[in-house]
Amino acid sequence: MDQHNLQVPTDAQSFLAPAKLNLDLRIIGRRDDGYHLLESVFTLISLYDRIWFKVNKSGKIRLRTPTIGVRPQQDLTVRAAKLLPQPHGEMLGVDMWMQKNIPIGGGLGGGSSDAALVLLVLNKLWQLNLNQTQLVKLGVQLGADVPFFLFGETAFAQGIGDKLTKIQIPKQWYVVVKPSVHVSTAQIFAHKDLTRNSTPRIMPDFQARQHWRNDMQSVVIAEYPEVKNALDVLAEFGKPMMSGSGSCVFLAFDCENAAHAVYNQVSSAYQAYCVASLNRHPFYK
Repeated sequence: MDQHNLQVPTDAQSFLAPAKLNLDLRIIGRRDDGYHLLESVFTLISLYDRIWFKVNKSGKIRLRTPTIGVRPQQDLTVRAAKLLPQPHGEMLGVDMWMQKNIPIGGGLGGGSSDAALVLLVLNKLWQLNLNQTQLVKLGVQLGADVPFFLFGETAFAQGIGDKLTKIQIPKQWYVVVKPSVHVSTAQIFAHKDLTRNSTPRIMPDFQARQHWRNDMQSVVIAEYPEVKNALDVLAEFGKPMMSGSGSCVFLAFDCENAAHAVYNQVSSAYQAYCVASLNRHPFYK
């Protein structure tokens, strides 16, 4: 379905699912079950998917705008809806329409954000009254980034992404560049050269952000020259970094005008975005 020509009922309710950046990402170990232990500084950014919801009484979960190549039953939004309990005495379902703007496979958490939004919205529309702790227990089953989107604020994440502490950082603007390559997260986590023994911290310090890094970045650029090329382009203007397991890279700015000036220079050659940090998820506002 062409997402620019969505046929959405006028009584469907729409909500925004923001993307994220990992401003700092370190791998400090690995559990016996294979999950990596991470420390990361997450921030939400003003790049959004939009999802429309219309509750039905058939009990059916239907994604009306399936992603090409992904069976609806495997889509994280459908899986998220099916994790929620049914309201007592009712058989409720939902029809959903999605407009994807967050690039897939870019390390910006679009799928996880969409899944978290489904949990938040259906908890409200189905009147389930689950608290955030209960939602996080469901969300972590869908992916390591989902708890952060449920948390909904700039955070220091630990463990497998499920231990979150609110942190304060000044408002920032970012130029985000998406190279024309899809990075396999599984391949990077399994790579023999991946650093897995970074020193744990109590709390990262924004004033020391010049020392922030991404432990996956060196492995990714060795395997994907397109990512290295994008980093090199942004390196002309500052110290860029990769988000998550890639492939998106970004550069931070204290000034919106400076960010727009760099965006204007790189957007002719790359799929690029000029975005601002968000201190709170739009669902909670």
